[in-house]
Amino acid sequence: MKLTSLELNGRLAVGVVDPDAGVVWIPAGMPEDAGSDMLALIRNWDELKAGLEGRGEPVPLSDVRILAPIPRPPRNIICVGKNYHAHAEEFTRSGFDAGARIEEAVPTKPIIFSKPPETVIADGEPIRYPHGVSDSIDYEAELGIVIGRGGRGIKRDEAYGHVFGYTIINDVTARDLQSEHKQWFLGKGLDTFCPMGPWLVTADEVDPENLQLRCWVNDELRQDADTRDLIFDIPTLIETISAGITLYPGDVIATGTPVGVGIGFTPPKFLQPGDRVTIEIDGLGRLSNVLD
Repeated sequence: MKLTSLELNGRLAVGVVDPDAGVVWIPAGMPEDAGSDMLALIRNWDELKAGLEGRGEPVPLSDVRILAPIPRPPRNIICVGKNYHAHAEEFTRSGFDAGARIEEAVPTKPIIFSKPPETVIADGEPIRYPHGVSDSIDYEAELGIVIGRGGRGIKRDEAYGHVFGYTIINDVTARDLQSEHKQWFLGKGLDTFCPMGPWLVTADEVDPENLQLRCWVNDELRQDADTRDLIFDIPTLIETISAGITLYPGDVIATGTPVGVGIGFTPPKFLQPGDRVTIEIDGLGRLSNVLD
């Protein structure tokens, strides 16, 4: 099932999307909070999912404003760095990986950082160019996980049972800040630096271990990889993060980006105002944003 957060006639709602038909159904008879808030729907999914069948009349997608699936995450987005082999090597060779040597390019444990909630924007919304703050803006196409059942100390063989669904994330990055500060929070955490969406696709419709990711800047294909190439798979990530940090329904985990980011080119191909970044992942739709 493809779910979306939306605004229709000034009212917030959660809808079920049929992208091929270009329509969204806003379920009738839902509790007010779950009918307007994706987080409430996720938290009460077992009780409410049957009610999504009562769809009512379809509404054209052109008549609604599509929001990020979780427009305002209650906590930071949890992110994973250097999680594809070829990208780990291109990042180290770029010189932006402070102090790293090429023989240390592939990490032995997941690298975890986070992005503030203010980074999240929807498909079609502009990424704000941080004039006077950074001039080395990069893109990163990523598969996003949304937690459905929370927990602490989750074992890898139970991890998929805690996943609600999947979405697309663009982990936009200010490379100069990432390098200068020798940590990643500032470079990754600027306002609007986490486009997300367009849909949240429930886990029963997705094979996360075999998904093709593609990313274009304007009309140039930059990234083209498969999630089979992840260094640390989704169960490992969930087990590692939850070992000492409690995960909650609605938490978002970005799983890392493949080779082909701007710093991997010689010279680097950083984004410029007016550039459009479009990301496509099999079965999850297309996420497209312009740097403004």
